[in-house]
Amino acid sequence: MAETKPTHGTLSLALDFGPLLAFFLSYKFLGMIAGTAVFMATIAIAVIVSKVKLGKVSPMLWLSAMLVLFFGSLTIYFRDEKFIQLKPTIIYSFFALMLFAGLVRGKPLLKYLLQAAYDGLTEEGWRKLSRNWAFFFLFMAIANEAMRAALTFDTWLAIKVWGVTSVSVFFAAAKIPMLIRHGLDLGGQVAA
Repeated sequence: MAETKPTHGTLSLALDFGPLLAFFLSYKFLGMIAGTAVFMATIAIAVIVSKVKLGKVSPMLWLSAMLVLFFGSLTIYFRDEKFIQLKPTIIYSFFALMLFAGLVRGKPLLKYLLQAAYDGLTEEGWRKLSRNWAFFFLFMAIANEAMRAALTFDTWLAIKVWGVTSVSVFFAAAKIPMLIRHGLDLGGQVAA
C-alpha cells in the first residue's frame, strides 16, 4: 500500500521557518543561550526530517544548518549574540555571489534548483529570475549588517523573523507577472 506524503510546499516551509520561529520563541522565554541551543537542535531536526520525508535536503537548508551550528556554538561559547546575527549576512552573501557567478557564466543557477517548480519558464525568464534574486540577496545582506549595527538584538530578531519573512514572500509574489510573461505555466501548479 502506497504511503501518502505531506504536501512538499507546506513541509518545506515548516522546515525552513520552524527553527527560526523556535529560536524566536525560546529566546523570548528562555534567553539567548537556551534560545540558541533550541535553534541548533531544531535545525538539526529539520535536516533529518527533510531527508526522511522529502528524500533530500535542500542546499539552502544544508548551508543554513551548518552556519547555525557553527555560529550557534560560537554564540554559546562566547555568550555573544553577534555570532548568530552574522549567519544571515553570510547566507545572503553566498547566494548572491553564486547567482551572480552563474549569470556571468551564462548559467542561471535557479534553473537547476527550481526547474520543476517553474514549468515552461524560458531561458530569459530564468536569467531575470536569477538576476532579481541575486540583487535581493545582496540587498538583504547589506540590510542585515545595517540592522545588526543599529538595532538591539530584540528588535533585530523580531525584524528577522517577521519582517524578513514577509519581505521575502512579497518579493517572490511580485515576480509572478514577470514569470508568466516568460512562459511560466501556472496550470500545472494547481492540484485538481
